[in-house]
Amino acid sequence: MTKAEIVKQIAGQTGLESKMVAGVVEALLERIRAAQIGGQNVYFRGFGSFVRRERAAKKARNTTVLVPAHTVPAFKPSKAFVECLKK
Repeated sequence: MTKAEIVKQIAGQTGLESKMVAGVVEALLERIRAAQIGGQNVYFRGFGSFVRRERAAKKARNTTVLVPAHTVPAFKPSKAFVECLKK
């Protein structure tokens, strides 16, 4: 599912204009992005968390290149969300 499809479905369910919904979705994603860049985690109860994970330094496969330690974004689904997917 793409962002455009999500916007179209929300607009259909709420009766709001697609432009308005697209602006809200974009603002939400930007706030999540900004929080992650700022070192904060974002939690949505019943859905999941957008967290920062530290990756240790390591040697690249089959070479002598060293990949330095770095931080990556990750999504951790809630237990309730995982249970819904198991059904």
